[in-house]
Amino acid sequence: MNLQRIRMAPPRYWLVGVVVLFLIGFPTVISSFLASEWAQALILAIAIMGLNILVGYSGQLSLGHGAFMALGAYISAILAHHYKVDYLLTIPIAGLATGLVGFLFGIPALRLSPLYLALATFALAVVTPSLIKRPAGLTGGVQGIGVVQPDPPGAVSNIFSTITGTAMTSDQWIYYVSLFCALVLFWVAWNIVRHRPGRAMRAIRDGEVAAAASGVNVRGFKTLAFGLSAFYGGVAGSLYGLSTGFVSPDTFPVSLSIQLLVGAVVGGLASIPGPLAGAIFAYFLPIESSQWVPNQSWIPAQIAATVKNAGPAVSYGVILIVIMIFAPNGLVGLARSGYSLLNRRLRGATDRETGQMPPDPQTV
Repeated sequence: MNLQRIRMAPPRYWLVGVVVLFLIGFPTVISSFLASEWAQALILAIAIMGLNILVGYSGQLSLGHGAFMALGAYISAILAHHYKVDYLLTIPIAGLATGLVGFLFGIPALRLSPLYLALATFALAVVTPSLIKRPAGLTGGVQGIGVVQPDPPGAVSNIFSTITGTAMTSDQWIYYVSLFCALVLFWVAWNIVRHRPGRAMRAIRDGEVAAAASGVNVRGFKTLAFGLSAFYGGVAGSLYGLSTGFVSPDTFPVSLSIQLLVGAVVGGLASIPGPLAGAIFAYFLPIESSQWVPNQSWIPAQIAATVKNAGPAVSYGVILIVIMIFAPNGLVGLARSGYSLLNRRLRGATDRETGQMPPDPQTV
């Protein structure tokens, strides 16, 4: 085999195209129920992408990102339920309103150290469900607000039925809406981190004093990161309400914020594909672990039930420990390291086959 012909091209644009095509065609081969589950995974990916901008790129720790999702969900639900606004139109409105709230929240957060900022955002996640219950006439109190899931447009439904032979359901339409929003917002994040805002945020993350000495507006870019992160969270919350068909204070517990942070860390901080991998992991891991029950007949039923209930929490803890030890840069970092190692070995084998050995360092 001629190893010289094996040259591994950087898996960038063609891999992105493959993933996008896969996600577009995926609902045509799965059930409507699975499409709704994958729609929620994409929604989590949007929220994690916003959290990644805040934590991974600007270096500010947040433990209350679920509060921004709750705010976006309720803004859309109130506009659609009380004011009869088309729900799809409420998605950007919820994102912009939540982004403004996040920007304003980021101003006093500038005075907090990383530890106290984490505690402040955690307190925000704890307080938000209780605050939502107060204006019961507007938010529905503990009862929540029901959201009517829209039917797919006729043209889109006809194309889908032509390809699959079955009519498109509301869950499948919501999946495509979520996918469209995810693609747009991931593209926006990719452009942000590649240009001056992303370079400034990384400089602040690596050292605020050095960044300020280099002319970076530390306060401006840190509040901008908060605003962008909240905008992504608001859009994700609006889509989450549309996907579930119902919003209530119990829909956005504190554990949701922890779930988002776990997804960001496991997927890989400061990376664009990391939130997608982390969202798939963070969404489906609790589902799969909660369905696992020991089959041994000698295990008492009470112990088996305890194992089932503790499955998601134990899985989170074990996986985080494994990730921190063996893949500190997350799943994306692990994949990149494996690709680089394989590429170096293939190039070394090619050089040995052709007789082109690397130069002696002492003669260079």
